[in-house]
Amino acid sequence: MHTYDVTVTTTASPEVVWKLLVDAASWPRWSKLDSLDTTRSAGLDPGGDDGVGAVRVFRTGPVVSGERLTEKVERQLLAYEGAFHPAMHNYHARIELTPTEDSGTVIHWYGEYETSWLLRWVMPRFLRKFMRGTAEGLARYAEEPELEPEPDR
Repeated sequence: MHTYDVTVTTTASPEVVWKLLVDAASWPRWSKLDSLDTTRSAGLDPGGDDGVGAVRVFRTGPVVSGERLTEKVERQLLAYEGAFHPAMHNYHARIELTPTEDSGTVIHWYGEYETSWLLRWVMPRFLRKFMRGTAEGLARYAEEPELEPEPDR
């Protein structure tokens, strides 16, 4: 079993980070994923609040992979498992959000998976780097001023 474990901090609120995580359509804007394949995805929420059981299919270069949401705790936890991926199996990941004292968010993204013996030397290094870039992309994108909600009046 291989693992990755990434923790990044953003000045964005947990609410903003959460909205990006549960909206599969936003992922290509802030991650290293090229596109969301809506024709192969299932159960996506038109309002951008994908629920447990939704299958989100992403394309990165020639690779197409799917993930199924398995657990969701509002503004705290999003978990998923690999629905299909050509290089990985038994894939499970969790994204935990923790508020900071200064209204920011700690993003803890970690997972485990198996891969073929042919890829066992390459895949762990590649995926650690890919997931670090994805988490950092989320953190930086969430800090964009237009994403913060308007203060209550």
